[in-house]
Amino acid sequence: MQVLFVEDDAMNRRVVRDMLSVVGADMAEAVDAETGLGMIDREDYAIVLMDLRMPGMDGVTAIRRIRARTDAKSRVPVIVVTADTAVDLRQRCLDSGADDVIQKPVAMGALLDAMGRMMARTAGDDIVLA
Repeated sequence: MQVLFVEDDAMNRRVVRDMLSVVGADMAEAVDAETGLGMIDREDYAIVLMDLRMPGMDGVTAIRRIRARTDAKSRVPVIVVTADTAVDLRQRCLDSGADDVIQKPVAMGALLDAMGRMMARTAGDDIVLA
């Protein structure tokens, strides 16, 4: 499974990369939203992990740009990974098009649970009943 993590902090990327490697997932890294959007243009990812606060474009804007695409990549599951603790944060992220939100510091169980929910939902999109 190929995962893209859009995160400006190198330590956060390293921690998540190490977690994902335990379950055999490959992680591509983008240090800002513009770079991440370009990578989505060029590659297919099973899941995008998106930080909210980065230099330049923020994560909410990047998610909205992903959802505005006119191709299948507009439906890539996006999980927000954030240290923000605002009361309305989860709803704001979901309203922007995110599929889920997990908190930093990232707990392996929370990350894998969120990814599992996204993969189960995506697999359900492929089921065709005759």
